[in-house]
Formats: sequence, structure tokens, C-alpha cells
Amino acid sequence: ASNNQAEYEALLAGMTQEKEMGATSLSARSDSQLVTGQVAGTFQEKDPQIAKYLEKVKVMSADLTKFSLNHVPREQNSRADLLSKLASTKRPGATRSIIQEVMSQPSINGSYVEVLVIEEEEESWMTPYILYLTQG
Repeated sequence: ASNNQAEYEALLAGMTQEKEMGATSLSARSDSQLVTGQVAGTFQEKDPQIAKYLEKVKVMSADLTKFSLNHVPREQNSRADLLSKLASTKRPGATRSIIQEVMSQPSINGSYVEVLVIEEEEESWMTPYILYLTQG
């Protein structure tokens, strides 16, 4: 999968999760100028696969009363940087809440997605970061 496909997959996963939680409006951020430009209509999509992703984003966003996708320069995207570091670290023997999606094919093909939730048993040095990232 290309970086752009991965960006769209992440956006669609977030949109799906928010919809399942009952959200009626969504404000998302991405460090991909191409994806944010395509969603805003200022950039054209030339790849047929990307066009399918864009169409799915448009369909899902039509169900929301408000939807925005804003570009955040990669060097200013500290929240994503914290998430990527958090996802790649784990203390031995400790558990934490993780939402993981296992995708056997792109979401634009109607793939099966398995969601695993592991309950957190204890707090760690990551807890304040998790709270900041999830609750602001």
C-alpha cells in the first residue's frame, strides 16, 4: 500500500470509529497535504484506487453535520509523533488499552476488520500521554 492509501485508511478508520461512538461532527488532521487537498477538492485524484478512497470519505462525511480535515505539517504534528512512539513501546509484563485493526484487504474493497480491545490493568508513564491524546 502507498503512503496515500495508508493515510486514507487511517482517516476512514477514525471516521468509522467516531460514527460508531455516535459522533455527528468530526474535525480531523493529517500531515498529508495531498490527502487533505483531495478531500477539500483543491487537488485532483489521478489514481483510480485513491478515487475510491476519496469517494468513501465523501460518503461517510455526508452523514455528519460538520466535517473538516485540516493539514498539519509533519514537523508540527507532535500528537501523531507521540502516538507512534506510544504504539512502539511497551513495558515488559504491563498491559495497556490497545485498539488494533487487522485488515486483510483495503477498506474500499469491503474488507473484514477485527477489532481487539485489551483492558489496561495498571498505570504507567504513558498514562498521561494517552489521556492527553484521547481527551485533549
